[in-house]
Amino acid sequence: MLVLGAGPVGQTAALLLARWGLPVVMLDRRPARDLTGSKAICQQRDVLDVWAAVGCEAIAAEGLTWTTSRTYYRDRELFSARFGDPGRSPLPPFVNLSQARTEEILDERIAATPLIDTRWGHEVVHLTQDEYGVAVKCADGTVVRGSHAIACTGARGGAVREALGLGFDGESYDDRFLICDIRAELPGWESERRFYFDPEWNPGRQVLMHPCPGSVFRIDWQVPPDFDLEAEEASGMLDRRIRHIVGDQPYELVWRSVYRFHSRLADRMSVGRVLLAGDCAHLVAPFGARGLNSGVPDAENAAWKIAFVRHGWAPEALLATYHDERRAAALENLWVTGATMRFLVPRTPAERRRRQAILERAAVDPEGVTAVDSGRFAEPFRYTASPLTTRDGEFTGRAAAPGVILPDVPVSVPGRPEVSRLRHLTRDGVLVLLAGGCDRAAVTSALADAVSAPVQVTDIGESGALSDALGTRPHEVWVIRPDAHIAAILTNPTSADLTRAVLRALGHPTS
Repeated sequence: MLVLGAGPVGQTAALLLARWGLPVVMLDRRPARDLTGSKAICQQRDVLDVWAAVGCEAIAAEGLTWTTSRTYYRDRELFSARFGDPGRSPLPPFVNLSQARTEEILDERIAATPLIDTRWGHEVVHLTQDEYGVAVKCADGTVVRGSHAIACTGARGGAVREALGLGFDGESYDDRFLICDIRAELPGWESERRFYFDPEWNPGRQVLMHPCPGSVFRIDWQVPPDFDLEAEEASGMLDRRIRHIVGDQPYELVWRSVYRFHSRLADRMSVGRVLLAGDCAHLVAPFGARGLNSGVPDAENAAWKIAFVRHGWAPEALLATYHDERRAAALENLWVTGATMRFLVPRTPAERRRRQAILERAAVDPEGVTAVDSGRFAEPFRYTASPLTTRDGEFTGRAAAPGVILPDVPVSVPGRPEVSRLRHLTRDGVLVLLAGGCDRAAVTSALADAVSAPVQVTDIGESGALSDALGTRPHEVWVIRPDAHIAAILTNPTSADLTRAVLRALGHPTS
């Protein structure tokens, strides 16, 4: 197996493939890891769950979860929101942790995984594929071969897309954004995320501030297209920008950078044996943290499907569903972030007037704050329209339904002390959960090789707590995919009904 690119999406893909028992060669154009800068900092609970599944629980443990979000317009606070209820999952709802530290933790796990061979200084310049596999050519003339490839080469993955004949249509925003990571003691701010619309010290534009571990704060300023960072530093303006926020407090400038936002999507996310993941496949504005939080689910979706095909548990047709599912997720992210960017960076007089009216109303009318858009936080995509999902209109309005990710709750499994969360049970194959009244023997006879032994909900929960958390009903059988998404919920299924649902979840044609 080949993984092209050793950023966090590529690292995740490599670890997941190795977890399925597949040897991996991971190639990266850089000479070595550059562990600097916050970059992607906010990781959602379900991404933390994926990393926990590959032995990287330290990301959730070290990350910081802020509890209060404050939004300001000019010189006044519009509203604040508190995130006090962590829910039933043992994992936090999200954490802030620098991408550099996240990559370091993933690297430590990769170094302890003999199935992964990481090769730095291997810039991919071309690739070809046939019915037997993929051949990747590097800039130094090296050719590396594998049965399949997951391309995680980032926004600069043009060589891969070009070799596959893929366009990367979309747009780039003119305005730039300045990032500064600073270390400072700001009591009370370490648990708050702050968003400023049109402050007097950055008129007409926005500022976002996030706390990170170790008394580090990440600050993003929207700046003009002609912004010059070197000139800003030389003139002392950068220090004045920071002082407008932190006041007279001493601070250390840890890292700074300037970037632009892009909204782009590859024509296809899979071509034969090559699957595109992360920024190589799609670019979105970061408000709402939908970049890495969509790249990691890309990697998971690709990894389990390749593994099932390689092990002979599923047909080659399963790989084609990667494009169906993850491109739909990318389109949703583009739509959500596009709406946010039209609010944050209005391009027409009508958009500017609309934003001004919304902000001015929100300043005097509490009901008006619902229209203020500073980014809708990332959440798992719902595969309700996927060809792998057995659809049923009966589940309209239920929190858990076919296509939705399985809620994660504490469980206790007799004889398996290492299993403490429901998601632990989903990572070794297709999981079948039986609600009360189901015949375990009848269900077992319908299952394929890739399916784990069926689990009775009442055997792993306490006093009905698990049934309540999931919302199971009597005589239901739940089919759960290896990425924890619900493939089917069947009531009193016949053996044939269950067989069809399992085969559909594995990409087999069904009547």
